[in-house]
Amino acid sequence: MSGLTHGVGAVSGAILAVCSCTVLPLFMGIYKRGAGLGPAIAFLYSGPAINVLAIILSARVLGWQIGLARALGAILFSVVIGLIMALLFRGEEQKRAKGLLAPEEKEEPRRTLGQTALYFLVLVLILVFAAWGKPQENAGFWYAVYSVKWYLVIALLIALALILKAWFTREELTAWADSTWDFSIKILPLLFGGVLVAGFLMGRPGADAGIIPAKYISMVVGGNGLLANFAASLIGAFMYFATLTEVPVVQGLLGSGMGQGPALALLLAGPALSLPSMLVINSVLGFKKTCAYVFLVVIMATLTGLVFGALVG
Repeated sequence: MSGLTHGVGAVSGAILAVCSCTVLPLFMGIYKRGAGLGPAIAFLYSGPAINVLAIILSARVLGWQIGLARALGAILFSVVIGLIMALLFRGEEQKRAKGLLAPEEKEEPRRTLGQTALYFLVLVLILVFAAWGKPQENAGFWYAVYSVKWYLVIALLIALALILKAWFTREELTAWADSTWDFSIKILPLLFGGVLVAGFLMGRPGADAGIIPAKYISMVVGGNGLLANFAASLIGAFMYFATLTEVPVVQGLLGSGMGQGPALALLLAGPALSLPSMLVINSVLGFKKTCAYVFLVVIMATLTGLVFGALVG
């Protein structure tokens, strides 16, 4: 089966949960096979950061403002950081491009671009409507969607079944199922472990019941100052977050006095970076490019958190 076929089968699982440890091999592959530094870096950041389920979970648990800001910030970051990296190292990248071999003849895709886009759209809509929470008021558009959400999910599942039967081979369906199962058994234990650790360290949100006193957390990342946002970005950049575990961690920190701005800064820097991922990126890009990438992520997360905190108070 071709690499494209494996990719299409695996991405449906990746939509549910994508973490840096799974993005790194893909990043290494596309960069070594000739992708430009800018697009490769955009993929490296956007893979774990623009995670549909994580953004929905952030909005439901931490508030729609943080969820929306995280989604917009992650998309903007991936584009801006990729462009800046390509601009900073354009000379080296031009030399690298000249040394690359001519690409191999590609296999004819089995699906059109429109069919692939529709497939992903159906998957995303299933996630959105299945996770649709009940609004506080029993009226209006949001409640109307909530009242029919399971009918929408069932209709989308039927549409997905028809798409899979018409456009995918048996081998692709097997790869799709295997990838989904593989991601599930890897992510769920880490998610529950992250919730357990967050509760043990910081207690229940709104209650000072953890082993780390809330006053210390408030001292470091409380309020919306420049230092608080920078500290949250730096901590997020070096700390390892398994996919979705950053949400209960930030929830515990908010309950212990963390400001809204630093919370967003941590959400923007944390999933895309960690000390282990930095070591892997350094082996591919070198020390100088890795430092530039980490610097850009930390600084942009800090500034975005500062602006967001000022807006939401």
